Amino acid sequence: MEIVIRKARLDYRHDHKIVDIGIDQGKIVEISERITQRGEEEIDANGRLVVPPFFNMHFHLDSALTLGDPKFNESGTLWEGIRIWGEKKKKLTEEDVINRAERVIKWFVAYGTLWIRSHVDITEKSFTAVRALLRVKEEMKELINLQLTAFPQDGITSDKDVPELLEKAMEIGVDNVGMIPHNEPTREDGVKSIDIAFNIAKKYNRNIDGHIDETDDPNSRFLEVVARKTVEYNYKGRVSAGHVTAMHSWDPAYRFRILSFIRDAGITVVPNPLINITLQGRFDGYPKRRGMAPISLLLTNGINVALGHDCIMDPWYPLGVGDMLQVLFMAVHVDQLTGYNDLLRSLDLITYNGARAWRVSNYGIEKGNDANLLVLNAKNEIDALRILGPPLYVIKDGKIIAKSLNREYSEVYNKGRWEKISFFMDIT
Repeated sequence: MEIVIRKARLDYRHDHKIVDIGIDQGKIVEISERITQRGEEEIDANGRLVVPPFFNMHFHLDSALTLGDPKFNESGTLWEGIRIWGEKKKKLTEEDVINRAERVIKWFVAYGTLWIRSHVDITEKSFTAVRALLRVKEEMKELINLQLTAFPQDGITSDKDVPELLEKAMEIGVDNVGMIPHNEPTREDGVKSIDIAFNIAKKYNRNIDGHIDETDDPNSRFLEVVARKTVEYNYKGRVSAGHVTAMHSWDPAYRFRILSFIRDAGITVVPNPLINITLQGRFDGYPKRRGMAPISLLLTNGINVALGHDCIMDPWYPLGVGDMLQVLFMAVHVDQLTGYNDLLRSLDLITYNGARAWRVSNYGIEKGNDANLLVLNAKNEIDALRILGPPLYVIKDGKIIAKSLNREYSEVYNKGRWEKISFFMDIT
C-alpha cells in the first residue's frame, strides 16, 4: 500500500471507531482495526479525527486579496463593496488575478478544502477575470477541484449585453450560470433575469448557481420564483441559491409556506456565515439582525444546506484565511447549533452536503472510495470546532498534497515540489 494511516478516528457516522486506513492507487483499499501490511508512507493519526475534505460552495476568486485597492469599505455595506469592486475590475490584469487566485487556493488546500465553486464577474466585458480563472482551473487541477460560475454582478437586465456575455462564458468553458435577481431594477426585472438564466443553463446543459435574496429586505422573495422555475425546467438537484439572507427577515408564515417548495425543487441553500453576519443588519439600530438563512430550520425541513466562505480580504470582507472550519464555527454560533448532536453533524455542512450539491460520487471514508481525506488536529468534531486550524495532512487522490506539522507554516505540494505557505498579508 502506498499510504497507511494508523489509529484514525472516524466520524459520528461510524461511531467514532478507531481504525487503520489503507490507500493504494488513489483508492481507499482497506479499513480495519489493524492493517498488518506496511505502507510506503505511514501516518500515525494517534486517535485523531479523519474526515473527507471540505467544500467551499460559494466564493469569489477574482476579488480575493484586493482589500484596500482602490479603497477600503468603511461603511461595511454590500453596496459600497459593489461600488469599490466596480472601480477595481476596470483595472484587472490576468497576471494579477492569477497570482491572487493561486495564493488563495493554496491557503484553502492547506486548510483542507479540495472543492471550490467560485463566481467570476462577467459584467467586466473584457473577460480578463474569466480568462484568468479558466487558466487557473486548468493549471491547478491536480491541487483543487474548481468550478466557475458566470456571475452578472451588475444584474442581467441592467445592460442589454449581459445575456450575450453569459452565453459567451458558457461557450468558453465556465461551468455554471449565475444570477442576482434582487439587484435588478424592479421585481419584474428580477423575475425576467431568472428566466434568462434558466434558458441559458438549459441551452448549454449547465447548472444554476445564483446569488438569491442577499438583502435584509423582507419583500425580496425571489427564492420562490427560483423554486418554481427549477420545477418548470426540470432542474431538480441542479440549482444552488447563495446567501438567501432575506429569509432571516421573512414573515414566519410566509417562510414556512415555501419551505416545502424549496425541498421539492431540490435546491441547495448556501449560507455564507462570515460575510452574512458582517454585511447584513448594517442599516439596523439595535437589536441588529443576524441576517443569515436559518440553517437548522432548513435542515429540519429536508433542504440541503452547504456553506461558502464567499470572500477573503476584498471589498466586502476584510478577514479570512481559507479555513472552512472558521465558516462552520460562525454558523454554529449564529444559528445556535450547539446541541451535542448538532455539533457532531455540523461538519456535514462543509463535507457531505457540499458533495451532494456538487454531485460528487465516491466521496467519504469508505472502502473503494477515492482516497480524499483529512487528518485533523482534533480527536472529535467538537475538538475540530474548538481548536480550528489546518489539518495535519491533506490527501487528494491518494497523494499527500498538504501538511501542517508545526506552528510556523504549512506546506503544499504544487507542480512537483513542496512550497512553504505563509498566511501573512501586508495591507499597509
